[in-house]
Amino acid sequence: MVQFIDLGLADYKETWAKQEIFFNALLAHKSNPNEHPKAEQALIFCEHPHVYTLGKSGDEQNLLVNYIELQAKDATFVKTNRGGDITYHGPGQLVGYPVLDLESYDIGVKDYIYNIEEAIMLSMKDYGIAAKRLDGAIGVWIDVKKGEVDRKICAIGVKVSRYVSMHGFALNINTD
Repeated sequence: MVQFIDLGLADYKETWAKQEIFFNALLAHKSNPNEHPKAEQALIFCEHPHVYTLGKSGDEQNLLVNYIELQAKDATFVKTNRGGDITYHGPGQLVGYPVLDLESYDIGVKDYIYNIEEAIMLSMKDYGIAAKRLDGAIGVWIDVKKGEVDRKICAIGVKVSRYVSMHGFALNINTD
């Protein structure tokens, strides 16, 4: 069973802590099912106040604003345990955090990320927006034309341990 949670506008660190509760419960059950009850999976949706997050493989130098500009925008900066580089989160962006046991769906990490991209692209198609993948990159782009700058509309950054996922995607709907 997957619990659907809509947090509305929610602080990034508080949302991360909520993910960790589900994530750790799923891992505990997998490591010792006799001692730990079957844990619920979750799909957490929210928007965040202005925040820039840095993944484990990211480089802080890729932050395109300085700390004075962050303060002026009332934005925060958080180092995370997900994959990927720097990602902006803010009002007008739908953020989804699937905390799932991928083994229960018989899916690996690569296919999981592919399926997130596919779900986003199909949703975009419902709104008449042509969205695509770029070779060698994770995420979803629009306006993919030869000779023009591609625009990323959905960033994906996940953490997976023992086939349990957390973190997820950030889809720009109407961002500043």
